[in-house]
Amino acid sequence: MRILLVEDERRLSNVVKKGLIEEGFAVDQAFDGEEGQYLAESESYDGVILDIMLPKLDGLEVCRELRKKKITVPILMLTAKSQLENKVTGLQTGADDYLTKPFAFIELKARLQALLRRSHNQTDMNLKIDDLELDPIKHVAKREGKIIILTPKEFSILEFLMRHQNEVVTRTQITEHVWDYSYDSLSNVVDVFIATLRRKVDSESKNKLIQTIHGVGYTIKNSSIQ
Repeated sequence: MRILLVEDERRLSNVVKKGLIEEGFAVDQAFDGEEGQYLAESESYDGVILDIMLPKLDGLEVCRELRKKKITVPILMLTAKSQLENKVTGLQTGADDYLTKPFAFIELKARLQALLRRSHNQTDMNLKIDDLELDPIKHVAKREGKIIILTPKEFSILEFLMRHQNEVVTRTQITEHVWDYSYDSLSNVVDVFIATLRRKVDSESKNKLIQTIHGVGYTIKNSSIQ
């Protein structure tokens, strides 16, 4: 999943980005409100982490403008202010949740995952296709009950495919959701990762789930069901 992190304190931003990448997220950073609003309006994100106190344009105004433009991406607002009125104001501008600084990364991750779960209308984040199971919270993938060892990027690509079961996704779509916006989308790295996933997911099963749609992209579906 792809997250936009809008935080002007660069050390904090880099620490949070590092933690999210280790959890399998792709993360774009913005260091002021104007840049954050531009990216949120021009790119596709699964979630936004938005600080209130930002240069050029504060987080409340960014959130307000995004909601005015019908951008419904889940927003987790960060604030150094603990007063109740500031939290209420943040929620009234359209934020979905807030977190007061200083915070533990484990709480940020839990709140972000809860927002993503609600945005997908899921009470259970686990994904399942045939005998392939994926637990995005614990980062565990299983086929026929056996654990599949995946790298963070492999896990993210598999999760993206499973969330779009029976849909054809292009290489560009995969790149946009698994890597940040600075990544070179002309690279063939997606094909390399798909080949690796096939070896890990499908090689020992008669039912091949990951399929290539030539000239378009990839899909994952239960091929044993006609």
